This record gives sequence, structure tokens and C-alpha cells, in this order.
Amino acid sequence: MGIRAILSEPLARYIVKQQQDWISRSTEVQEKWRKELVEKAANTQFGKDHFFKDIHSYSDFKEAIPVHDYEDLKDYIAKLKTGESDVLWPGKPLYFAKTSGTTSGTKYIPISKDSISNHINSARNAILTYIAETKKAAFLDNKLIFLSGSPILTETGGVLTGRLSGISNHHVPAYLRANQMPSYETNCIEDWETKLDKIIDETIDQPMSLISGIPPWVQMYFDRITERTGKKIKDVFPDFSLFIYGGVNFEPYRAKLFESIGKKIDSIELYPASEGFFAYQDSQADEGLLLLLDTGIFYEFIPVEHFFDENPKRLSISEVETGRNYAVIVNNNAGLWGYSLGDTIRFVSTQPYKILVTGRIKHFISAFGEHVIGEEIEKALRYAMERHPEVEVIEFTVAPMVNSEHGGLPYHEWLVEFATLPYDQEKFVEDIDRRLTELNIYYLDLIKGNILRRLELVPLRKNTFIDFMRANGKLGGQNKVPRLSNDRKIADELVRINRS
Repeated sequence: MGIRAILSEPLARYIVKQQQDWISRSTEVQEKWRKELVEKAANTQFGKDHFFKDIHSYSDFKEAIPVHDYEDLKDYIAKLKTGESDVLWPGKPLYFAKTSGTTSGTKYIPISKDSISNHINSARNAILTYIAETKKAAFLDNKLIFLSGSPILTETGGVLTGRLSGISNHHVPAYLRANQMPSYETNCIEDWETKLDKIIDETIDQPMSLISGIPPWVQMYFDRITERTGKKIKDVFPDFSLFIYGGVNFEPYRAKLFESIGKKIDSIELYPASEGFFAYQDSQADEGLLLLLDTGIFYEFIPVEHFFDENPKRLSISEVETGRNYAVIVNNNAGLWGYSLGDTIRFVSTQPYKILVTGRIKHFISAFGEHVIGEEIEKALRYAMERHPEVEVIEFTVAPMVNSEHGGLPYHEWLVEFATLPYDQEKFVEDIDRRLTELNIYYLDLIKGNILRRLELVPLRKNTFIDFMRANGKLGGQNKVPRLSNDRKIADELVRINRS
């Protein structure tokens, strides 16, 4: 065992001890952060506009600070972009994390000197927690790859600006940087396919032990390596022992990824976003991600079924229940206040607080009143794949078909790019549809009431999703196709590309 692995073990034990301390005081810790955030931001423009000095309780907090999305904070962000200080948080942001919004165009999410540790230390602690539990640390002594966006930063109003993954790249600890791949020069390549080929050139003969990235882009990396070598990933990288991922639900990708690797390896799921690093998998044995309650974020939760109410009820951590879907609202030490992430989560435990990410508030299908969410779609697909073990899915999305060219009742259209097609496509569709009716009573009622008919499956040719992302300038990095849509904008373009 090398020096990095040896030194990591006492640090891992220390981090887990700290973690256990705040876990035992979860409600108290969250209340501490609520008070501290309000106190520190009281003299900012946002704090003055929302009378922070009059906030003395959580009830006051909710009355003073409405639920916001990016559009609601745009005027404040605009001032930060011109170089103003003390707008949302004391001083100026340290960075802007630049991210694509579905309705707001490009977003500039502030990251402050106070909040950067949330992003950096949480990623580190996820690895250390894994080491503490498994006693496996040898991977630190070999090569590590983080498939990410370019680390090149620009300036906006005197604030360094770039993709979150590129910003994070500048904060990789020195003890890992020597083993980090690819090279800085390669990481700076903007074109994803050019960058991917160069990454493979640099890594293919290296002792890779940890690989991290969004699953579809890691799969693309694996596929290109197999095309070059004709080998499984385990034979190219025999030391590969840990996969770290986030950004999308892993389940639809799991079977194909592990088939590409050729052996089962440990994995760690993360829940990072430009707005904060919220949770990570703290055990290989337990379901769910540990919600990080002591990193500068005060969380609120709105039951999904009430999110679009005029005045939806907001709950603190002490009020949540297991088994319910909630929209996540964050208040953080970078100046996001009452900020709706757009994500939905479900608690699987409250001792400690552990979650599953179940989808997006705006990524659902309810064109006919069915209220189908991402988690239900993914569960239905997984159910069918378990009954058709030959099937391998690369990527998929689902959209409503209201007026088909053949007429008849409307339906959900599943556009799926398969690595391996089902032997019995009709039975595969039946299995998906049956499971979806079990998971969603509204969908069942619409099927029974002859308002909807059974879903239809459209198999797509190889690389249809890659071609779609390329055509929209979103190939690689942290970009991903929404699982669900309420319109056919994405679906129609995928069909067009598939036919071309």
C-alpha cells in the first residue's frame, strides 16, 4: 500500500467521526444554519429588501422569503455580473458556475468563498467515507480520471466564470493531482469527441483505478476504448475498482456499464449541482444518499403534489416523512434564497436523513392528467429489463403523442436507443406498461377509461442521442437529455435525426 492510501485511513476515520456528530444533531444543525445565514446576509441588498433583521423564527423566515427560481433572482444576479458587492451575500462571488437552463437560457450561479468548501470537501468526504467503511484505499495510489468540462475560466464582472466541473478541477487536492488524468491541456479541449479521443490516448496504457463522470459519457468512453482494443474494460484497466457518478439515475445505465467493464466493482453515487453539493452515498450496503446538513445550506421541502399551489407549505428537515416526494428548496452561503432546484427527492430514512433523487419538477408527463414522474418511468423500464435480460439500453426519453398520423387514442411514445433489442418487443412493451399502471393510479385510470392507449416503443438507431446532443451543441460534459417532456420538441427532433 502506497503513502496516499496509508495517510487516507486516519483522515477517513476523522471525517466519519465528524459526520456522525452532526448526524446526531441534524435538526439543531439545520436551525443553526438558518440563523447564521440570515445574520450574515442581513446587510446585503437582498437582506434589506426582505427585512432579514426582523426574522426571528422559521415562520418569520418563510413569510419574508418567497420561493424563487432563477428568473426571480435575475435582477440580483445582473448586479453581481456588473461587479457590485453585497448583493445576495457579503462581498462578491468567488466564481460564477455557468449552466444551461431549460427556461432561463444560460444561468450564472454564484459560488462564494464561504460556499466553495461545500463543493470541494463534500466530494472528498464521499471518497473518505467509502474508505472508512470498506478499508479499500489502494486505488488512491494509481491513476484517477474525472471526466469533466473544460477548466478554462473567463471573467464576468471581475468574477471567474466557468462550468462547475471545470471550477472544481482547480480545487483537486495536491495529493491527488499528481495521479489525476487527463492532462490539463486535454481537459481544456472544448469539442467533446476530439477531447474523448485524446483522453483515451493518454489513459489507455495507464493503471486506472478510479473513474468518475456522468454515466452516459463514461459509457461513451468505455465504448471507444473497446472499439480500439476489442477488450472489456477490466482487461484494459485491471486495477479499475471504483466508479463515481452523479447527474442522472444510474439504474438505466447499470447493466450496460457493468457489461462493458466485465466485472462488478464498487460505486459511489453523488448529488452535486451548481447550486451546491447536497448528498452522497455513504454506505455500500444501504439504500439512499446521506443529505449533507452541515455544509452551509438550509434546506426546505415542499410536497410535490402541492408545489404549484399558490402558497405551498414549506417544511424544515424535522417535518419530512419517508416515502413522500418533495421538491427541494435551498438557502445557502452563496446567496441563494428560497431557491427551487427543480429536483424532487424521496426520503428513505430519517435516522439519518437519506434520500433518493426521484426526478425533476418540470420533467414529468401530464398531457392528459396522468402526472407520471421520472422515477416511475425508470422503475417501469427497469422492471421490463429484469424480465428481458438480453436488453441493454443506451439512452431514452418519453413524450406524449396526442395526434398520431394513424389517428386513434393518444399515448406515451418511448424513444429508446438500445445496445441490444428485446427478443420479444411486444412483450417488452406490455411489461413496461403493466408496471407503469401499478406505479401510477392516474395512468391506470386513463388507460381503463380509454382516454389513453398503451405506450408505443420507437427503437432508435445507434448514436441517435449523441447526434441530437451534437446538433444542439451539448455533447459531453455535464449535459443530459431530459427523461420526460410534456411536449414533442425533443421527441420530434430525435425522430427526424433517427430517419436521417
